Amino acid sequence: MSAFAEYDSCDGLELARLVADRQVKPEELLDAAIERVERLNPKLNAVVYPWYDEARRAIARGLPDGPFRGVPFLLKDLHASFAGQPISNGSRLFAGSVPDHDTELVARYRRAGLVVFGRTTSPELGLTSTTESRLHGRTHNPWKLGHTAGGSSGGAAAAVAAGILPVANASDGGGSIRIPASCCGVFGLKPTRGRNPMGPDVGEGWAGMSTAHVVSRSVRDSAAMLDATAGPDLGAPYWAEPPSRPWRAEVGVDPGRLRVALQTRAFNGVATHPDCRAAVEDAARLCSDLGHHVEPAEIAIDAQELGEATITLIGANVRAALEERTAALGRGLASDDVELVTYGMAMHAETIASWRYARAVRAIHAIGREVARFLTRYDVLLTPTMATPPLELGRLSLSPADVEAYRADVSLTIGYTALFNASGNPAMSVPLFWNAAGLPIGVQFAGRYGDEAMLFRLAAQLEAARSWGTRRPPLAA
Repeated sequence: MSAFAEYDSCDGLELARLVADRQVKPEELLDAAIERVERLNPKLNAVVYPWYDEARRAIARGLPDGPFRGVPFLLKDLHASFAGQPISNGSRLFAGSVPDHDTELVARYRRAGLVVFGRTTSPELGLTSTTESRLHGRTHNPWKLGHTAGGSSGGAAAAVAAGILPVANASDGGGSIRIPASCCGVFGLKPTRGRNPMGPDVGEGWAGMSTAHVVSRSVRDSAAMLDATAGPDLGAPYWAEPPSRPWRAEVGVDPGRLRVALQTRAFNGVATHPDCRAAVEDAARLCSDLGHHVEPAEIAIDAQELGEATITLIGANVRAALEERTAALGRGLASDDVELVTYGMAMHAETIASWRYARAVRAIHAIGREVARFLTRYDVLLTPTMATPPLELGRLSLSPADVEAYRADVSLTIGYTALFNASGNPAMSVPLFWNAAGLPIGVQFAGRYGDEAMLFRLAAQLEAARSWGTRRPPLAA
């Protein structure tokens, strides 16, 4: 079998095994990834800022002997600093930024042996659930061009789904790992608050609502990657309790008979599309067939309180980021510096009294306790990942023609996901269903705080039952 054929059929851990067994060289894997970028990216627009020569130099210097040694890898164009290479956070205001250091998460990726060779697209500051920006343009869904790949990690999910690479960096502040995983038919787990490091530049993202991990084709890649990156960095303000054993060891372990709560009403009250309801009902039947107890149940959440707290926390953090950038540039913020919605959020932040920020933090902590109480009665909550199939490009853009229509469309995408950013619980989107139009429709499983182990055990069981990793969109053929 040629290296190219092996590349198409392997997940990241399998590619690393081939490198360790000297059946393939890291240079060959990098060449395979680059060939796919050059062939597919003109249609997808998922990869920006390629640094192929830097990746080749890293291989020539010698790669660390980590679990993903030699595996090609892409960073999201958001917060993941790589020394000497550009990052724009999807924004014209930040374009031209070249950090002089790695973030700790990126340093851990490199110590795992990954060969970083560029970035994937992100919307401006990760603020919407599509991947479109004035700076980089529109990222397309590989299953159906013209539809969103989700956001804000849409470039990562599109690249993984299209076969450019098996696993890629992603982040999630309101659903930004799970939403693109759902849209592109890949696996995406948002870890527990404080699980992965955020330093050295910040202690937390969006008051702890944002965290980073990966999207992947296989469950075991996600588990092994979390093993490689989890844990506090120097000076971390808080961190999640470490697991009793590696998460990779959970993959393949019988999860036992789980108590599964099924919820088909979005937490923000938006109507759920019939395709999304069909997907979650299909997942519920599969869980029952696997021996789990499934019953309808709902978490009682004050949707208005959650929405107001989220807007306050995100808006204040966005304004702070813009102020820091314009101060570094030696000038004030102009309305044309950023996209319409971004600027509106920044201006709104000026009207919020400082005590409201403290109240918003207390609100999301109270929501976390409500979720914790609910999960004393159940092991996992099953919902659709989104209330809509992937929407057409343009509807979720941060520079919309109709702001009210934009807000309504965004509500359809985050109605099930944002709760677990507020509560901090781990949650995953699992690709079990495709609709009649050929678009993936993910389902979400949320677990107890700190219990990624149970989610990985369940995900691996579902993966064995459905084998989604062999599915490829027409674009990748």
